Amino acid sequence: MKEDTPQDDDLSTIDLDGRPEGGLRRTLYIIIFEADTYLGKLFDMVLLWAIVISVVQVILESEKSINQYFGNTLFYAEWILTIFFTIEYILRIIVSKKPLRYVKSFFGVVDLLSILPTYLSLIVPGTHYLMVIRALRLLRIFRILKLVRFAKAARVLGSALTASKYKIFVFLGVVLSLVLIMGTAMYIVEGDLQIGFSSIPRSMYWTIVTMTTVGYGDIVPISSMGKFIASIMMLMGYAIIAVPTGIVTNEIVAAEKKEFNTQILCPGCKKRPIPSSNFCHHCGRKRG
Repeated sequence: MKEDTPQDDDLSTIDLDGRPEGGLRRTLYIIIFEADTYLGKLFDMVLLWAIVISVVQVILESEKSINQYFGNTLFYAEWILTIFFTIEYILRIIVSKKPLRYVKSFFGVVDLLSILPTYLSLIVPGTHYLMVIRALRLLRIFRILKLVRFAKAARVLGSALTASKYKIFVFLGVVLSLVLIMGTAMYIVEGDLQIGFSSIPRSMYWTIVTMTTVGYGDIVPISSMGKFIASIMMLMGYAIIAVPTGIVTNEIVAAEKKEFNTQILCPGCKKRPIPSSNFCHHCGRKRG
């Protein structure tokens, strides 16, 4: 089903208590927030295609040669789609039993941010390109198509990133300290040679470029000591890149184990069935 005024991160969970009591609001709610009916599925597909078209329209508009010939068409298409999304957003608020809950949810915030750029462009030209944020709305396809495995993967990845955030913050703190120290050292060594290390911030920029193995080459050391420091930074760069990868990977493994251990056991054989199946693959009993 589609998201019901979502407050959780599970793309496959539905809170039926969010439905209005009855009448037109309930009917509209089922069409807009759920996908088990023909009209609900039709609404979802129209919405997804509108999102894709709007994102493509923004991309094409940024190409001057295309904008020169089709600028007016793209402009009108942008406003038609924005008005459509605005009406959809307002309807979601109206038909929700708890409107504030939807507004504060992840999809509620994304829905709002996807329509604001067009209106802001009336005041600040160019901000309409921020409409590409509408691409995030395509995440609804996981609910609509009931892709449980994708929902599980998203949940595991989210848990891993959340669990590793403090380690990553500490790691970034160490890296920033290292950038400051090495950047200052390069300024002391190369600053008087007039080759680009004219200030500590510029030297820190070089340190970041070197540490991340990007190597633009716009600033290069020429002294023997500068080249020695650069060599150390290059070697350290490989180790630094590997650290956050290892942190997140370790947390992903831990999150997958936790996800496996919290799966509901089959009431018949007391074993863990495949999450995406309707029947237990051990005893064949239908899952509740």
